[in-house]
Amino acid sequence: MKVSPYCFILIGIIFINCAKTSDHPSNKEYHNTWQHYLGDPERSHYSTLNEIDTLNVNDLQLVWKYKSGGIQEGRTTQIQTNPLIVDEVLYGVNAAIELFAINAGTGKEIWRFNASSKDNSGLGVNRGLVFWKSEKDEKSRIFFTSGFKLFAIDIENGRPISSFGNKGSIDLREGLGRNPEQLSVVSNTPGAIYKNLLIQGTRVGEGPGSSPGHIRAYNVLTGEIEWTFHTIPQPDEFGYETWPKDAYKTVGGANSWAGMAMDTERGIVYIPTGSAAFDWYGGDRTGSNLFANSLLALNAKTGERIWHFQMVHHDMWDRDLPAPPNLFTIKRDGKDIPAAAQVTKSGHVFVFNRLTGKPLFPIEEKKYPSSKLIREQAFATQPLPLKPKPFARQILTADNLYDPNRKAFVDDLVDKTEKYDAPTVLEKFNSITSQGQFIPIDTTGVVLYPGADGGAEWGGAALDPTTGVMYVNSNEMAWIIKMKALGPNGKNQQSLGESLTQIHCARCHGGELQGLTGIPELKNVKLRLSIDSIKTIILTGKGAMPAMPNLAEEEINEITHFLTKLEKETDHRADKIILDVPYALSGFGRFKDDRGFPVVKPPWGTLNAIDLNTGEYLWKVPLGHEKKLNDPNVPVSGIENYGGPVITEGGVLFIAATKDEKIRAFNMKTGTLLWQDNLPAGGYATPATYEVDGRQYLVIACGGGKMGTHSGDEYRAYALEQMN
Repeated sequence: MKVSPYCFILIGIIFINCAKTSDHPSNKEYHNTWQHYLGDPERSHYSTLNEIDTLNVNDLQLVWKYKSGGIQEGRTTQIQTNPLIVDEVLYGVNAAIELFAINAGTGKEIWRFNASSKDNSGLGVNRGLVFWKSEKDEKSRIFFTSGFKLFAIDIENGRPISSFGNKGSIDLREGLGRNPEQLSVVSNTPGAIYKNLLIQGTRVGEGPGSSPGHIRAYNVLTGEIEWTFHTIPQPDEFGYETWPKDAYKTVGGANSWAGMAMDTERGIVYIPTGSAAFDWYGGDRTGSNLFANSLLALNAKTGERIWHFQMVHHDMWDRDLPAPPNLFTIKRDGKDIPAAAQVTKSGHVFVFNRLTGKPLFPIEEKKYPSSKLIREQAFATQPLPLKPKPFARQILTADNLYDPNRKAFVDDLVDKTEKYDAPTVLEKFNSITSQGQFIPIDTTGVVLYPGADGGAEWGGAALDPTTGVMYVNSNEMAWIIKMKALGPNGKNQQSLGESLTQIHCARCHGGELQGLTGIPELKNVKLRLSIDSIKTIILTGKGAMPAMPNLAEEEINEITHFLTKLEKETDHRADKIILDVPYALSGFGRFKDDRGFPVVKPPWGTLNAIDLNTGEYLWKVPLGHEKKLNDPNVPVSGIENYGGPVITEGGVLFIAATKDEKIRAFNMKTGTLLWQDNLPAGGYATPATYEVDGRQYLVIACGGGKMGTHSGDEYRAYALEQMN
C-alpha cells in the first residue's frame, strides 16, 4: 500500500491563522441565508433553518411560482441554477441565460438583465452566481457569466457597473497566453470570493486544440487579473516535467469547470480540475499531466500552491472532478481536524487534512494495464481510497445484468430504428471489455462504470458540518466507450473531412452522427441548414454547442463539405493533414436494453449517507423511480439524476434531480422518504432554502431538458401553511 507521490506539502504557508476558531456552523450569516453558491463558501449545502422538520415537512405547500422565460421553440433548454437569496431578494438565471431578481417571498419580478452581446456558445446552462458585499462606498454586486463574458451587475438595479472591466464586463478569453480570438472559453459555474478577489474557473473544449484552463483571480472592483495559476505548468514551474516539453503551448483543458470551495478564515481556496484535452486520448501529452484531475489548495491572496493531490494520472477516461469539495471538521481521536472531501465520477470520496493535504483515510496506488492505442502511454498506477467504500458499483459483470436476454441498445450510439436487430445484452456485453476502473479505451469497446456522468456529478455532495456526515446522490449507469482509428497514423483511408468531423463532432452528435438525447443528428443536416449556416455555427457555436474558433478555415470547410456530401476525394495520408490525431470517438453512450432501461440491476440511482469521521455508511436508498418499469420485485428502481441535495438543521434533506420530475424530502438520519411533489419539468438543479419574515422557504429551478424530458422555465417555492 502506498500513498500517491503526487500529494505535496508546503508547511510554511498552511499554518497561517491555524489557531482560528472551530469550523462548526456558528456563523448564521452563512447558514440561515443563501448568499453563496451551494449555501456557503465551504459548499456544504447546509442550512441552520429548522422551521421545516421531519414532523411537519409533509405539510409543505407551493406558495409561489415564477415563469422565468427563455424557452426557445425547437431547442432543448435547461436551467441548472442554484439561486442566491440576499436581503429577501432571489437572484437566478433562466433558460436563455438571462439574469433576474425577484421578491423571495412572493416571486414578483424586480428587474431583469439580458446581456446585449451574447456569445452563441454559452453551452446552454448557468449553475449559479457570485455575490460580493461592499463594506465601504462601492456598489454591492452580482457576478454573472454569459458566454465568454463575466459581468458585474449592480444588485440594486440590474445594470452593469461601468467601472468594472470594459463598461461592466470582462472577456474570459483574455489573459490565457494565447490568441483570444481563437479560444473557446465560457463559465457555467460560479467562482469564489476572497476579500476583493473573485477567483474564477472556466469551461473549455475537450477535443484537440482546446483552450488552457488556467485559474485566474480578478479584482472585484476593476476586473483586472491579480494572479494566474497555470494548470498546465510552464517552464520552471512545479509540475512542468509531468508533460512533454512544449505541451503548455498547445494542450488545453485541465480546467476548473465544477466550482471551488473557500476557507475564508485561512485564506485558502480549494479547486478541483478536469481532464487535459483531448480527454479520451493522450498520445500527445505523455506523463502524469499535473495539474489535471487534481484537487488544488492555493493561497487565495497570491495564487501560490500550498498542496495538491491528483486523483487520476494521465486521464484517458474524462474523469473530471465534477463538483466542489466540501470543507468541514472531522473528528479523529478526540481532535478536530480541518478537512476537505472530494467526490468523483468514479464514485469515490477522497478525504484530506485541508491544511497539509495528508489523506485522512489510506490511499492505494493500484496497477493497471497499458494502452493498445498507438503512441498512448497509460500511467502505470492510479490512486484509490480504501475508505470510504465507493458509493457506486465499480465493475459490471454478467451476474449484474438486469435482463441479459433483452436486445442491447447503446443509447446515443446506434440508430434507434435498428435496435431490434441488435445482439442481446449478454452478447453485447461479451463482445466488449468490462474489467472495472481505469481500463484503457480501445477500438473494440470498453465499459465505463460508473458512466461518463458519474457516480457523482456537478450537483455535488452535501455535508453536515455539525456531524461530519456526507450526503451524495449517485448514478448507476454503464456506458460503452469506443475509439476509431483515423489516418495517417490510424491507417484508415477515410477523407480528411470525415476524420475532422469524427474528431470534433462525433463526441456530441454520436459516433454515426445519428444525434444524442437533446442533440440533433447531422446525417441530414444539409436539409436543415445552408453551407454558410453550418460554417457559422461551427465557428461561433449555437445554444449548447460550443464555438470552435481554434479551427482553421480549411478545417471548417472540410467538415462542412463532408456533412453536405460535397467533399472531393482526399488522400488522408497526404501532407494535407492539419491535426495529427490518430483516434476519435466512434462510440460514446449509455448501455441500455431495447426498452431504454439501464442494463445493470437496479437501483439505477441512489442517495447515500456516509459518516466521514469513520468512513462508514449510515444508509443507502434508491433515488427516484422509472415510471415505465413494471416489475413487482423492484418497487423503487432509482433513476438517473442531475443536481445536488440541500440539508437542514431540521433534519430534512431536499433533492429534486431525478428524471421522474419530482422533488423529495428525506429524513437525514434514516433515509426515509418523508414528502414528494410533482414538478412541471425536471428539477435538474440544486435547491436553495432561506428565510423571509421568519418563514422558511424551499426553492427549485424546474428547467427540465435532460435525459429526453421536456424543457421548462419555472422557479417554484414551497413553505409551510401560515397559521392565522
